[in-house]
Amino acid sequence: MQAQLPLYPPEASNFAPQVDNLMLYLTAICVFFAGLITVAIVYFFFKYHRKHPNEVGVPIHGDMRLEATWIIIPAILSLTMFGWGAAVYVDFRHSPADTLDIYVVGKQWMWKIQQPNGVKEINELHVPVGRDVRLTLASEDVVHDFFVPAFRVKMDVVPGNNRYNTMWFRPTKPGRYHFFCSQYCGTNHALMGGWVIVMEPTDYAAWLSGSGSAGADPVTVGEKLFTEKACATCHVANGTGRAPSLNGMYGAQVLLADGTTVTADDAYIRESIVAPNARIVAGYQPLMPTFQGQLTEEQIIALTAYIKALKSQPVPANGSGVAPGSGAAAAPATEKR
Repeated sequence: MQAQLPLYPPEASNFAPQVDNLMLYLTAICVFFAGLITVAIVYFFFKYHRKHPNEVGVPIHGDMRLEATWIIIPAILSLTMFGWGAAVYVDFRHSPADTLDIYVVGKQWMWKIQQPNGVKEINELHVPVGRDVRLTLASEDVVHDFFVPAFRVKMDVVPGNNRYNTMWFRPTKPGRYHFFCSQYCGTNHALMGGWVIVMEPTDYAAWLSGSGSAGADPVTVGEKLFTEKACATCHVANGTGRAPSLNGMYGAQVLLADGTTVTADDAYIRESIVAPNARIVAGYQPLMPTFQGQLTEEQIIALTAYIKALKSQPVPANGSGVAPGSGAAAAPATEKR
């Protein structure tokens, strides 16, 4: 399509053809009916204009066939638009199970990106071609929006206690593709952009492990933070502490004090760290202090990675705060600085 419409960005992801085809369908319908209505107006203007000053028009009564036609046809076209758009949206909002998970943090006016092995980037995102990639997005200040025109994907990046947004895509062509912040975020908003570098899998693996690229493993960093902040004094692995054990809790259902349950995902972990009293785990007191403003997004991401790594650990019989058959979440349990 780019050869035919050079003003379009290249199609470089699995979503690009879907979005472009839907856009062409909508445009074609609009152009068709705009042309049809314009021709009809011009035709009827000349056919039925007054021939002499005293001419009086003939009364015209409604025709149910005509009424039905311009109700049924637009309804069918509208439903096809909705159905097609909904199918693309649902696909975009439900990421596959086996994805390459990358964290993206927006901050006036830059993008900080962390690869699964801890490699950090500024305003650049390296990904392998043909691999499903999921971005977990957070903001340190105001609302941003991560937009890659060549991939036809975008997602708001929203600050808040439990506001992680996710988006996914599968790059289909190696190359460099510009990304932007498409939500006005301050004075230098126009400069808040960067590049997605799509590489062959072997090149990506070499880049990821290359000298000068290696970073601290987020699980290791998170474990170190967990130790430094004495979190284990309350979050005892065997469930005998003043806070729930974190073993096996990620992705499980957590039983809350009000009788409801919540999935222990990234957003819940973040909320438990920065606003621990928002949702209290059943059987525990609200003793944990807030870490709002005391931990950076990178540190929260590292703690989350460490808690994810505990998913494979045995869940204690008691003191986990877990709904039957599930796991529980919590966060650092001591004051920080």
